[in-house]
Amino acid sequence: MRRLWGIIVCVALLVGGPGLAGGGGGDIVSAARSPQAQGQEIRIAGQFGLVYAPLMVAQKQRIFEKYGLKPVWKEYGSGAAVREALVSGEVDVGFMGIPPFIIGWDKGCPWKAAVGFCVVPVGLVTNNPSIKSLKDFKPGDKIALPSPGSVQHILLAMQAERELGSPTVFEKSVVAMPHPDGAAALISRKGIVAHFTTPPYLFEELSQPGMHLVVDDVTCFGQPFSFNVGVATTRFHDGNPVAYACFAMAISEAMAWINSNKKEAAALLAPEFGLSVEKTYRYLTWPGMDYTTAPYGLMGFADFMQKAGYIKKVPRTLGDIAWENLVAFVGDRAGEPSPIQQLQSRR
Repeated sequence: MRRLWGIIVCVALLVGGPGLAGGGGGDIVSAARSPQAQGQEIRIAGQFGLVYAPLMVAQKQRIFEKYGLKPVWKEYGSGAAVREALVSGEVDVGFMGIPPFIIGWDKGCPWKAAVGFCVVPVGLVTNNPSIKSLKDFKPGDKIALPSPGSVQHILLAMQAERELGSPTVFEKSVVAMPHPDGAAALISRKGIVAHFTTPPYLFEELSQPGMHLVVDDVTCFGQPFSFNVGVATTRFHDGNPVAYACFAMAISEAMAWINSNKKEAAALLAPEFGLSVEKTYRYLTWPGMDYTTAPYGLMGFADFMQKAGYIKKVPRTLGDIAWENLVAFVGDRAGEPSPIQQLQSRR
């Protein structure tokens, strides 16, 4: 019964939307703040960039603590590093791109997606004016991205297949670098000619003289997609149902707060990135930035990665890779897929 109540709370929140987390669902929130959740430690793995603004907001405003949780915050340089932290038991939940999550699932990692986590612009930026498309890269040109199997790596493979006929053309050209290091290398013109990155590094690079965008994420994938998913291990989900529900609720509240308080969020986050409040606000409201827990693109990435040889199997249903609250969020429309179901696949 305890586990069932935790699941009911989480499903009610995520199906009902951020309003429940933001103050419209007092009875549900009170239930999740029962003594059963008080003092429960939760180890959370994030990464670098404006994508992780909800985690920064949650940390600074102590949102997890409101739900009786005791968060332990950890930061890693890539989705692959987050994946390893989850596998080793170093963390309970982690935020990573869909590709590293799917790679782990394919290898038998005991986890599923708990929440979608932001739709943001992603782009391949170069400092070489002669590079206008992937066809213009030379064999010795190096492209920085967070890690093999990252979102950026798979997007590059998708576009390489489209433009050059093979997804593996650039396998020997990619260099693994955390976003801050990649941005610094591109701007200083040291070692790389292009960087596949996310905000704010994407926006900072494009503001530099001589930098331009080669290709963006929507062109590669065919439509917007969730840049990250929040992943929960089976051990945490099954063993701590109330804490799991509170985790999902806290993330939703942080998302809702950013969406309703962009200027306040800019003031809160600016010091974290060494940017002015004005520039941070401009980046938070840049076209394409969408702080949402809705999942997009899960099956589309899996299908491509299996065909391209990055994984061996594909999920039969969304339930194979997503916990029940996320499956309920997407739904299963009779007759034909609902709009949100259609957005799980790649056009």
